[in-house]
Order: sequence, then structure tokens, then C-alpha cells
Amino acid sequence: MKALTLYQPWATLIAIGAKRIETRSWSTNYRGPLAIHAGKNTDFIRGRGKYYICDEHPFCDVLIKAGLFLFENPFPGAIPLGCIVATCELVDCILMDEKFLSEPVYCLGWSVQHPEVAFGDFRLGRYAWMLNKVKLLPEPIPAKGAMGLWEWSETGSQDAKN
Repeated sequence: MKALTLYQPWATLIAIGAKRIETRSWSTNYRGPLAIHAGKNTDFIRGRGKYYICDEHPFCDVLIKAGLFLFENPFPGAIPLGCIVATCELVDCILMDEKFLSEPVYCLGWSVQHPEVAFGDFRLGRYAWMLNKVKLLPEPIPAKGAMGLWEWSETGSQDAKN
């Protein structure tokens, strides 16, 4: 299965269904099953410098509602690192042109509205990866991530491939 590594909290936001559009600077022709991998970087969830976003709206609100934060501090182990946290289906990859950015986007019943917009980088020329059928795994599966799309299997083998 193809996999995509994301920093936290974005991997968890996808896993809990709060983020359905992943924004990237690059496109892919791939469509199909996709594993969501939470990278090991903790800069955005552990309060290191200006990048700590988990105490900002709407990130904090969504994570608290999902039971992952209490008093704006992550529960131990609630934000997993270095593991597959969900599976989904990549159904489309859309160039964010002026039309995309100026009109509501309707794809499989979704519209790009807040807080979805806050969870991505919706700038002209980037790509919207449309995700469907997101399934949170009952338990995260440890895995080493990679750049780009890469092959993942539950047996632990992987190869980086775009």
C-alpha cells in the first residue's frame, strides 16, 4: 500500500476525520489506498518555539473534542509518532488555481471551509489531495517514514517512490 508521512498534528487530524484535504507542493497521478504515517517530528506538538500550533484555534478545539488534549496539553501517547495512524483512499489531486481558490470546492460532498482551510496550505499553485474513506486504526502501527509516496506493508518493508 502507498503511504504518506505527515508531521503531527496533521496526521492525527486526518485520522480523526477533521482534515479531508491534504495540501502539497507536488502532484501525484496515484489514486487508491493510502496509509497515513505520523512522522517523528515533535516541533508542532511539543511547544518548541513559534511553531507550536496545538494551542491555537481551531487545532486545539478539534483535538480537545476528539479527547486528545486536556487543558491544552497532549495526553501521553495521544499524539502518536513514527507510526501508521490511519488508512484512506486518495481520490483526486487538484491544482489549486484561481477557480479552485475562489469558489467552494465540491468533491464527494465536501466544501473547503474553516477549519479545513486552517489545516492546510491553500495557496495558488499548490495541490489539494482529496481523501475519502478515512479509517482510524485501532492501534498505531510502528513504521519508519519516508519522503514522498512510499510503499508500506504491515510486515515492515518499505520503499520510497513518487
